[in-house]
Amino acid sequence: MPDPGLRARVGAWVTSPGVQRFIIALIVVNAVTLGLETSSVVMADYGDLLHVADRAILTVFVAEIAAKLFAFGWRFFRDPWNVFDFLVVGIALVPASGPLAVLRTLRVLRVLRLVSTVPRLRMVIEALLHAIPGIGAIAGLLLLIFYVGAVMATSLFAADFPDWFGHIGRSMFTLFQIMTLESWSMGIARPVMTEYPYAWAFFVPFILIATFTMLNLFIAVIVNTMQEMQAQQLAEGQDEIEATVHDDTARLLEELAALRAEVRALAERPAPVGQIEK
Repeated sequence: MPDPGLRARVGAWVTSPGVQRFIIALIVVNAVTLGLETSSVVMADYGDLLHVADRAILTVFVAEIAAKLFAFGWRFFRDPWNVFDFLVVGIALVPASGPLAVLRTLRVLRVLRLVSTVPRLRMVIEALLHAIPGIGAIAGLLLLIFYVGAVMATSLFAADFPDWFGHIGRSMFTLFQIMTLESWSMGIARPVMTEYPYAWAFFVPFILIATFTMLNLFIAVIVNTMQEMQAQQLAEGQDEIEATVHDDTARLLEELAALRAEVRALAERPAPVGQIEK
C-alpha cells in the first residue's frame, strides 16, 4: 500500500503552478512540432529531430498522468478533465499501423489539453456545456424555420432553379448558404429575382429571422450562461470568505472568553498572608 504522505506530496507537486506552467509550455511546443510535421521540406531536414521531440513530450505527458494516477488513485477519474487528458494521451500510445494508421492524425488532439490546463479556457468549455439545453431549444426552432423556408422555396423556385431548390434537401442547403451570407445576393438571390422579381420578399425576411435573430440568440444564451457561472463562482468565493471570517471570529471570541476567565480567576484568588498584614 503506497504511503499516503508520499501520495499527497506527489499530488501537490504535480498540480503545483510551476509544473502546470511547464506542461502548458510543452503543449504549445508540441502544437508547433505537429504543425511542422505537415511540411515535407521541414521533415526532409529535421524529421528525425521532430520525431524525437514528439516522443520526449509524449513521455512527459505519460509521466504526468501516471503521477496523478498514483497520487489520486480512482479519484483521478472523478474529474472529467482528467478523463479527457487520459484519453487524449492514451490515443497517442496506440500503435499507428495497419487499420489503426488513422489514429496517427489524432495526435493533434494533444493540443486540446491546453483547454483542460488553462482555467479560462476550461471555464469557456464548461459554459458551452451548461448552455447545451438552451442551445438545443434554439437549434430546434432554427431547424423548424429552415424546414418551413425549404418547403416554401421548393414550391416557389424549383421549376426554374432545380440545382438550388429542386427538393427539400437542396433547398435547406441553399438556405444554409444564404444564412451564412456567403454570396447570397449575387450568387442566389439576384439570379432568382430575374425570374421572380418579388423573390426578395422571401429572402430578406429569412435572413432577418435566421441570421440576425436566431444566431444572435445562440450568442446570448452562451454569454448569459457564462455570466451565471461567474456569479456562482463569486458567490461561492464570498461564502468561503464569510465562513473563514466566521470561524476566525468564533476562535477569537473563545480565546477572549478564556482570557477573561483567567483574569477573573486571578482576581478572585486570595492574596498571600504577608501581603494582607502589610
